[in-house]
Amino acid sequence: MKTTLDEMQAFVAVVDTGSITAAADQLGLTISAASRTLGRLEEKLQTTLLRRTTRRLELTEEGAAFLEQARAILASVDAAEEQMAARRMRPVGRLRVDAATPFMLHVIVPLVEGFRARYPQVELELNSNEGIIDLIEKRTDVAFRIGALKDSTLHARPIGTSRVRVLASPAYLGRHGTPATPGDLAKHALLGFTQPESLNDWPLRDEGGGAVHIKPTIASSSGETLRHLALAGLGIVCLSDFMTRDDRRSGRLVQLFEAQSADVRQPVNAVYYRNTALAARITCFVDHVVDALGKQPFDE
Repeated sequence: MKTTLDEMQAFVAVVDTGSITAAADQLGLTISAASRTLGRLEEKLQTTLLRRTTRRLELTEEGAAFLEQARAILASVDAAEEQMAARRMRPVGRLRVDAATPFMLHVIVPLVEGFRARYPQVELELNSNEGIIDLIEKRTDVAFRIGALKDSTLHARPIGTSRVRVLASPAYLGRHGTPATPGDLAKHALLGFTQPESLNDWPLRDEGGGAVHIKPTIASSSGETLRHLALAGLGIVCLSDFMTRDDRRSGRLVQLFEAQSADVRQPVNAVYYRNTALAARITCFVDHVVDALGKQPFDE
């Protein structure tokens, strides 16, 4: 049976205070509990550490040798705890972040410079996956996900919402005309997703009041690919505001069907496993993203 830290602490306290009574008071134990702890330690070590006389306790030769080792071990534990406390106050270490390519490029990457200036001891590792990944398998600390969450093992921190809009480039509209109603989309080139199919439900209403589901003329798994196709004038697309804000501001993409569009917003969450102790480097990174988005929302 191995010696415990509690037993070492009790032994050192008895030596330092000079009595079991004083050690018990220092450790918040009863006298009998402190005495049993010391006895258990000697039993495990199969040696006598202290000689008990009517007047005082004296270290045996074995007790003196064990005391030196016990002090070193307890000091090492204290140092480790202090180091962990320091890490919580001053984030350090590697932080692995995952997000779909568009979110990584349009949201995370522009925030890296400011984050690094504030937390230079955090080593960022940025990975992009278009689909849902297993955070443990990919050794990911925090992931940013757009849309409804299905994994109940994850803890989610909402960081905002992003509206989806139907868009096209002025060049495309100049060549093919501007559709007046959602029904006119059948005459146009449509850019959509290979998966999930729900992303091809556009925030429009057809003549019967139902949602518009499109069949893509050109399909891709990546929203960033679809954005570039739209910018190239190859079709009409439906994308989230977080990746098109600058395009809309500059006029490279213009919104269609403003009067017929529903205000559909995708939730954006930072996720990590519930059974993971939240390291300071995760908290400070998510806080940094939330603060930045609060100052400049996706739909501005």
